[in-house]
Amino acid sequence: MFKGFATRIALFLLTNLAVLALASIVMSILGVNPNQMAGLLVMAALFGFGGSIISLLLSKTMAKWSVGAKVIENPGTETERWLVDTVRRLAQNAGIGLPDVAIYDAPEINAFATGANRNHALVAVSTGLLHNMGRDEAEAVLGHEISHVANGDMVTMALLQGVLNTFVIVLARVVGGVIDNYLSGGRDRDGGRGFAYFIIVFALEMVLGLFATMIAMWFSRRREFRADAGGAYLAGKQKMIAALERLQLNHGESTLPKQIAAFGIAGDMAHKLFLSHPPLEERIAALRNSREV
Repeated sequence: MFKGFATRIALFLLTNLAVLALASIVMSILGVNPNQMAGLLVMAALFGFGGSIISLLLSKTMAKWSVGAKVIENPGTETERWLVDTVRRLAQNAGIGLPDVAIYDAPEINAFATGANRNHALVAVSTGLLHNMGRDEAEAVLGHEISHVANGDMVTMALLQGVLNTFVIVLARVVGGVIDNYLSGGRDRDGGRGFAYFIIVFALEMVLGLFATMIAMWFSRRREFRADAGGAYLAGKQKMIAALERLQLNHGESTLPKQIAAFGIAGDMAHKLFLSHPPLEERIAALRNSREV
């Protein structure tokens, strides 16, 4: 049901092989020196993966700080006890360790999961969800977030973002160097670059960054369908459908910070190519058309 560590590593390796193959083709077409490319790839990988891995490692701390989430250490109310007990049961059924369970103050109906380790993750729900959803619906939302953790989505997204960052850095500099050489008429600058090179690289990084974001958001939308299926498996198909239908009544945009919004149950409305979540009607239709789980 849930994709394991081996699947994530296979995806990572295959994506890197695709990037290397594409880089090799680009180098051949543009006549780039392979020896120069080796150093560029190392630099790009360090910068490309560095930011995404650091963000992943700090994700729990940053998420709690950014929304003011309070981890339930000792449940003091019946709602808190139900919340912790439900997460514990769902986590056991999903085969992962008990995540930290937190509540954050927000009027929207939302929840999110994050963390670098599937056995030490964080699941947080908004006060708006607790006030506006029934227990069955809330259980399905928790199942959805537990599925994100069990599927290793946070790690996979970080690896994918690292690959995309690396590709953007490399391609922008390769193409920028070729254009700069053309503009300079091939004159030797003793290894230096003209001012135009830095402008071109900056512009290319902006454009390529948009395409990289589209790819990341495409994967994010695919991931949401899997998490919905996981929520249906853990809590029940009808409960998951009811939870998504309830979300349709929540017309306000997500107040989650950008860095964790993609891991919430609900997302903002934007241009379709940049949506982190599929439209709710598509998610509901996918569950209705799926076999019973």
